[in-house]
Parts: sequence; structure tokens; C-alpha cells
Amino acid sequence: MATNRWLATGNYFTSYKDEQRIYFTHLDRTIFSVFLTLFFVWPFFFSLSNKYMLVIDNILIAVVAVLGLNLVTGFAGLISIGHAAFVGIGAYTIASFCRVIGDSHIILTHAWPLLILVAGFVGAIFGAIVGLPAMRLKHLYLAIATLSFQMIFTWTINFMNFFDQGQTISVGRVFWITGKVARKEHYLFWYYVILVVIVLCGFMMRNLLRTRYGRCLSAVRDNDRAADAMGMHPGLTKVYAFALAGFFAGVAGALHAYVYRGVGIESFSLHESIMYLAMAIVGGLGTLNGSLWGPAAIMTLDLQVETLAEKAGHLLSSNMNLATALKPFTFGMVIVLFLMFEPRGIANWWRIARSYTKLWPFRY
Repeated sequence: MATNRWLATGNYFTSYKDEQRIYFTHLDRTIFSVFLTLFFVWPFFFSLSNKYMLVIDNILIAVVAVLGLNLVTGFAGLISIGHAAFVGIGAYTIASFCRVIGDSHIILTHAWPLLILVAGFVGAIFGAIVGLPAMRLKHLYLAIATLSFQMIFTWTINFMNFFDQGQTISVGRVFWITGKVARKEHYLFWYYVILVVIVLCGFMMRNLLRTRYGRCLSAVRDNDRAADAMGMHPGLTKVYAFALAGFFAGVAGALHAYVYRGVGIESFSLHESIMYLAMAIVGGLGTLNGSLWGPAAIMTLDLQVETLAEKAGHLLSSNMNLATALKPFTFGMVIVLFLMFEPRGIANWWRIARSYTKLWPFRY
């Protein structure tokens, strides 16, 4: 690496340790620190209603889920169309505790960080089980296998009396150091909780990719036979990729249950799985920051289209249900356009901007 780690015009590594640094330059670390500080302090200067705080919480929960999907699809190259089912497993783990010990039990209201971890580990177990077919299946066949898991999950929840046949199962309000979290502070409290979870998951994922296990994911994605010849175990790599994706999804599901104070099957349908996959594609598969850009872009677009449909509904005939047609049309159009013109997603725009600043004032 260049001696000046503030204004380096390129990467010049003299050891493998230098190449595995989290931040290549001091400027990268400073930019990240500034952005992170802004995320933590802006609520002190700008107050939003519960409606908009819920939207922001939804985006952050989707970021946690897409981190897991990006791990299995972007870095390991495995197709998963049942990611919402893993999120649902995390949510219904919390719902199971509510059904057994009551939704206001002290374990649920005071030991909620522990239960979020438990939900993540339950999701990891189911992820490893679903990942077992990946040892023998790939491409379209693996996609059908994950789709089958989504269908099995939906059917199980809808027909089990223990889960109230998919109806909403309530979750009690949690307690913090200052006591029970009030209703007016509920979404702001969970904003900070989810933000901390994203930071921890991001560092966990970044450090995983620096290890040999993370490099195995990329090697199996590029050519599993070559990876096998180099001494790696492609089957085991695919299984723990699904397990890690299930862990992230389980944590996201538990956060969803606490934020909404309830769990219902409609939040974990096949449509939601397609939404998560679209977020990963738009954000950028195989990139860490793409897991942040994708959910923000898709959910913001969804809200804007809904607002546009409401305004157009006042001008057009009541027989035309514009919202029903416009939302799926816009959603599909965005996916097609990104696949055609920017297959590397929004993260590629960020990469180009960083490359320009890294090489400035040179143009090569």
C-alpha cells in the first residue's frame, strides 16, 4: 500500500495482511465513521411520525434479511427463492414462545436480545437442513427445492392450530433500562436496536469474507469442481452458506415480530421472497453495501408508486384500479432494466465513484 494511507492513488500491497484489512485507507474509515454517526444522531435533530419511522424500520429489517440472501446467492452463487420462509421461521420462533409462556412473559419482554439470537440459531438450523439438497442440486433444481420449502412453510403455518392457522399472534412490549418502551417511542427504540444489529452483522459478514471460509464461498460460486480440486469441500460450503443465510433471516424475522408486536403469515409469503431477491439484485449481488442500497431503493420506489397511484386514482375512473396494476408493473420493469443495463446493481455506481476519488487526479 502507498505510504500515505489518506490519499492513496491505487492499491499497492506488500503483504497478505495488508490486503485483508477492513479499511484500505484512513479516508475509507473516516467516511464510514461519518455515515455511521449521521445514522445515529439524525433522530435528535429531525423528528418523524410513527408512520415514517415504521417505514425506516422496515427498510433496516430488510437489510438484515438481504445480508443473508446476498451471502448465499451473491457470494456462494446459490439460488434461493424461499428466503421469506427463513425470515418467517425467526418470527414464528418468537410467536412460539408467546403461545407457550404468554406474550407478556418476562423472558419475552426483558430477555429479548437473547430471544433474537435464539431465533437466529433456529433459522440457521433450518437453513442447514434446506441446504442439504444443495450438495447434489444446482441452478434450476436448487431453485425448485427452495421454492418447495417456501410452500411447505406456508402450508404448515396455515394448517397448524398451534400457530393459530396463520392469524396474527401478538407479542408484548419490551423493557429497556428506563422501563417499558412506550408506544410513542416504540419505533424509534427499535430503529436503534436494528441499526446496531446491522452494524454487527455487517462486520461479521466482512470478517467472514476475509477468512478462508469466505474465500471458499467465492471459489465454489466461480467453479465448484476447481474448488474441490484445490482441497475445498463444495458441499459443506453450500450447507454453511445456507445456514448463515438462515441465521441472518431468523434475526430479521425476530426483529419483525417485535417491531410489529405480532406475527402473521401474510408477511412471509412467496411475494416477499421475490421482493428480497429483487432487493439483492438491484443493490448488487456479491457486494456488502449492495445489501443496504437494494432494500432502500425498492421500498422507497414502492412507496412512491403507491403515492402516485393514489393521486392518479382521484383523476381517473373508479373502475380503473391503478394501484393494483402499477405496483407490479413498476416492480417488474425495474428488475428487467437493472438486469439489462446494470446487472451489478447500485453498488457498482458506488464502486465507480470510489474508484474515481481513489485515482484522482489521474484518469487511468
